[in-house]
Amino acid sequence: MTITITSYNALCNLGNNIETIYQNAIEGNNSRYENIDNFLPNTILHAGIISSDLPEIKDENFNIRANKILLKNLELLKKNIEQIKNKYSSDKIGIVCASTNSGVQEYEKSKNPNHYELGNSADFLRKYLKLNGFYSTVSTACSSGIKAFSLARDLLNNNVCDAVIVACVDTLSKVPAFGFNSLEVLSDKTSTPFSKNRLGMNISEASTIFILEKNVQGIEILGIGESTDIYHPTTPDPKGKEATNAINQALKEAKLIPEDIDYINAHGTGTIANDIMEANAIWDVFKDKVPISSTKPLTGHCLGAAAGIEIALCTKLIDNFDGRLYPNIPYDNFDNSLPKINLVSKDATYKKCNICMCNSFGFGGTNAIIILGKNYE
Repeated sequence: MTITITSYNALCNLGNNIETIYQNAIEGNNSRYENIDNFLPNTILHAGIISSDLPEIKDENFNIRANKILLKNLELLKKNIEQIKNKYSSDKIGIVCASTNSGVQEYEKSKNPNHYELGNSADFLRKYLKLNGFYSTVSTACSSGIKAFSLARDLLNNNVCDAVIVACVDTLSKVPAFGFNSLEVLSDKTSTPFSKNRLGMNISEASTIFILEKNVQGIEILGIGESTDIYHPTTPDPKGKEATNAINQALKEAKLIPEDIDYINAHGTGTIANDIMEANAIWDVFKDKVPISSTKPLTGHCLGAAAGIEIALCTKLIDNFDGRLYPNIPYDNFDNSLPKINLVSKDATYKKCNICMCNSFGFGGTNAIIILGKNYE
């Protein structure tokens, strides 16, 4: 059985559809940020914001920014959603969301407990789309998106669902912003992963929606690997032992060897701790043989939607490959204390990109890897 992404769309600071996001990302456009001076005390928040006009939601229990962004995202997938509703029973179409914030920001004013429920968006999509199947939300910090794909795949493999809508969404919220600021990992400039001058990360917001089906042509989920560090609540194991384990799990499941991977989208937050761990894990498996970049200097770190936006970028890269890969910004100024992984430069060209690997690592040492490949035969 094959599980494929048959339709998808995304919104983030780079644009209001996957085509615009892809064009900005492939050109290395890292200028789409706003400086917000009234969000954190005595701190400028350098953040990626979705600029689109968003629809209102009449039901106050669901009228939060996360759901408005999902609703905007659905506009470009309306035809695809109708197709699967006509193709499958409403009892057999599942919904799996990935989020860490839900409407916690709105709750500060509304005091409506529905707003901070992590399951709010999954419930909203189920009711809005008039579906009666399985629905749930996955929240495992910054690995949530790949974990949502893992759950969706299990639902399909076990015939719980015939199709699954995977929706990843997070919006700007003071709760994570204060948390990351207290850890001193926020940067007031655009992040520079794997650079010796890296200062930290930029919080951003994003939404992605994917339709997953069985035995249909599309971009196939070839393998997923998951592991847990059990090392520290917020700091990854610098040796990256369990991250390496997750990578090897994904390769084994996909029946691939390291040389089969054409491109790796790194978690690449631009924090000291993440980049040490990830560079070590990548080096352990791939040495300098596979081109790698982090797209977080372009999109920012979208928290529970981070893996979603990066999976969308990888899917589009396979669909649209023109010899270019997403550049690592900056390419130069590499931290020579790290293993010399193969970062993508802005002017580099490549012969193929049929198989991509996407890395996600979250607080609590939760590690998730997904491998995607063409399935258009």
